[in-house]
Amino acid sequence: MFSRWIQLPLAAKLRRPYVHILFGARQTGKSTLLRTLLPEAAMAIDLAEPGVRGRYLVDPGVFAAECRALPKGRGPAWVFVDEAQNVPALFDAVQHLYDADRRRWRFVLCGSSARRLRSSGTNLLPGRCLLHHLYPLVASERPAPQSSALTPIVPLPWRKPPAELFPAADLEARLVFGDLPGIVTAVERDRPALLRSYAMAHLEEEIRREALVKDWAAFLRFLQLAATESGQLVNYAAISRDSGVSQPTVKSYYQLLEDMFVGFSVPAWTRSPRKGVLSTPRFFLFDLGVRHAAANLQVSRATVQANPGPIFEQWVGIELWKRLHYSGQGSLHYLRTKDGAEVDFIVERAGAITAIEVKWTERPNSTDARHLRTFLAEQSGHGHRGILVCRVPRPMQIDEQITAIPWWAL
Repeated sequence: MFSRWIQLPLAAKLRRPYVHILFGARQTGKSTLLRTLLPEAAMAIDLAEPGVRGRYLVDPGVFAAECRALPKGRGPAWVFVDEAQNVPALFDAVQHLYDADRRRWRFVLCGSSARRLRSSGTNLLPGRCLLHHLYPLVASERPAPQSSALTPIVPLPWRKPPAELFPAADLEARLVFGDLPGIVTAVERDRPALLRSYAMAHLEEEIRREALVKDWAAFLRFLQLAATESGQLVNYAAISRDSGVSQPTVKSYYQLLEDMFVGFSVPAWTRSPRKGVLSTPRFFLFDLGVRHAAANLQVSRATVQANPGPIFEQWVGIELWKRLHYSGQGSLHYLRTKDGAEVDFIVERAGAITAIEVKWTERPNSTDARHLRTFLAEQSGHGHRGILVCRVPRPMQIDEQITAIPWWAL
């Protein structure tokens, strides 16, 4: 079992007397993680299995009867339901059982989509549950070539030294294959096929099951376009024209990807005094390897080498997004104006602002930081700084407020 950063915090939270719901995309390791944290005697139900799913869909009352049959003991009886969104009626059963005796059972529900739950008006157990999320690997879960004494932009300190980290990887491998646990532990020659399988089989199958998509061919065209444009400002009109569906439908498709935890939006920074600031969000797929496969690109180092800058920028954005969500503090934005001024990412955390520019360079200079310098001059307050993330061998001070750092010091 490789160490996950969330393992110890989640283990501590699971001891609290609530219903626990763990959300995350397929293949992020939810089931593996929970099976290591829950007692061996826990009753486990996998609703991804068609026969099991059909049994509870036909008669959701079976679930409550099975829970009541669990022996009473000194501690709670653990009940683990995987892919719980497949039978929304179980949430009502869980609430009924929990309200009847909140100390007899400890329910842990796991899911890879929130869409069906929301669209069906499923009871998400307000006041009774703790929500948790699992993401693809963060940088600290995979060894980097060097360590840094710098404080990370969004620190995720381990509560104790990890027992075993995932296999080490250079920057190029991360940009090519992404950070899904099952991909990074596979031999490199198998990774492209596994990622294509994820995009073709898992992702499309999950979307087909979750969404009542009337024109499946149009949706697949949308998915390829959305993956190709990942990291860019969303152009609903262009995606609508190229995919052959209406703009409202395109917007619903983007929301679907977010509901399935395979995509996220980065909003624009709204507190700039400049004129002509763009307000359209940027959309990212949650993992670069899946992005390449869904865009029908060759999953290879050649793809990255052909135009590494935008892919590197996406990796930084995805990494910041995962850390901010794990930490539970701070927000991620970007800034772009009609005349071309831009700041790739802006992290606001604990009252401080960190402006971030991403450059595929080993020799950063003052010109690379010009947009950071302008942005910081516009901000009032203390503690603000600029970071230039690049491939410099070691940190460099560009000016008083701006530091260039290697990617592994992010």
